[in-house]
Amino acid sequence: MVKIRQAIVVEGKYDKNTLSQIVDTAIFTTDGFGGMTDKTFLAFLRSVVETRGLIVLTDSDGAGFVIRNHLKSALPKEGVLHAYIPDIHGKEKRKTAPGKEGKLGVEGMSREVLLQVLANAGAQFEDTEAVELTEPITKADFYELGLTGHPDSKAKRLLLLKKLNFPEHMSANAMLEALNVLYGRKRFFEEIL
Repeated sequence: MVKIRQAIVVEGKYDKNTLSQIVDTAIFTTDGFGGMTDKTFLAFLRSVVETRGLIVLTDSDGAGFVIRNHLKSALPKEGVLHAYIPDIHGKEKRKTAPGKEGKLGVEGMSREVLLQVLANAGAQFEDTEAVELTEPITKADFYELGLTGHPDSKAKRLLLLKKLNFPEHMSANAMLEALNVLYGRKRFFEEIL
């Protein structure tokens, strides 16, 4: 597993799953075109850009470029890197037929190709021994704060999501990841709660 300083945004959950087996960083999904009209999601991504940088990694088909171009116009230029996968024809293992343009998407790329495109984009690979580890917020913290595992947990999470101007449809796991990217345990408990 390779640690990268910047967070990554991809199109969907299968792209995220593929990348999460290769790189150790926060990975967010646009859920196809869904994130493009969600002002809160775009504001959240801007916060990620300011905090640690962001790599945009979309498929090389027309839809991927529409999403990429929308993100280019919605996010600041400074702090955003663009990684481009090569045009490789084929189909992903989980699919019965190739996509509309017959190209593999992010999920169909090999480990080596993905690491190379991230390096080409300027990703900052970190030596895990040299990285200053910040203590993360844990699922146990969420439980103790009543954000999971309690009858009113969903309502409490929604209030916190609104307070932080995070997308309201974030799952508990996505929220935990986002809080660790933007705040970490110490700042979260000192400044947010």
